[in-house]
Amino acid sequence: MAHELPGVGENLQDHFQVRMYYRCTRPITLNDQLRSWSGKARVAAEFLFRRSGAMSIGAGQVGIFTRSRPDLEAPDLQFHIFPLSTDRPGLGIEGLHKFSGFTASVSHLRPESRGRIVVKSPDPGQAPAIWPNFLDAAEDQEAIVGGVRVARRLSGTRALAPYVAEEVSIGAAASSDAEILAAARELGTTIFHPSGTCKMGLGEIGGDPMAVVDERLRVHGVGGLRVIDASIMPRLVSGNTNAPVVMIAEKAAAMIREW
Repeated sequence: MAHELPGVGENLQDHFQVRMYYRCTRPITLNDQLRSWSGKARVAAEFLFRRSGAMSIGAGQVGIFTRSRPDLEAPDLQFHIFPLSTDRPGLGIEGLHKFSGFTASVSHLRPESRGRIVVKSPDPGQAPAIWPNFLDAAEDQEAIVGGVRVARRLSGTRALAPYVAEEVSIGAAASSDAEILAAARELGTTIFHPSGTCKMGLGEIGGDPMAVVDERLRVHGVGGLRVIDASIMPRLVSGNTNAPVVMIAEKAAAMIREW
């Protein structure tokens, strides 16, 4: 049974990140520990026999919620600080830089930009078309530029400055707002929190024709079908999506049990 809902695939939101990595003045990063086979063996042995060390913790060891500008009522930025550096996530140990390095990932939490996702074929094996539309809104552009400037202020503090040899990415040469924004567009990427493409709302009868599911996560106009994941969020949460999705699933399970 086909049922047309114009909101399906619309309202795509995601947290955009710019990963700023730095050359460290001292050989104290995971880049250094994991560069040799002996270093890898030491890290593995520490975990195997002591359940401690680099393999016992998440890659992002420091988190920060802060504001891109002081007049905001709530934080709109999240930082993840990593004791390693690489050109992009997912490259594995061999993708770590050959120099001592660490990373500050600057993520914008409250995007105004909206993208979309479109199914291109009835074949489920064919990838859909995705337009994330990052940094489309002027507010998002201002926030990410502000986030880069916050990272630079942090790297220049008395606590961190002795460990910073240079900012490799974005690079100190990008100093104006326009230059920082251009670099962010070139280097930025998703932080893997896509949401919103089957948003919850009252539906066409209630004055929200772009809503896909109702308050009980039932698809408007289709019996016996619910959507239970991050796509039902009308607006992306200002933080990681894992815990909210678990809460959505627990609430949905309780509603399904009711009737």
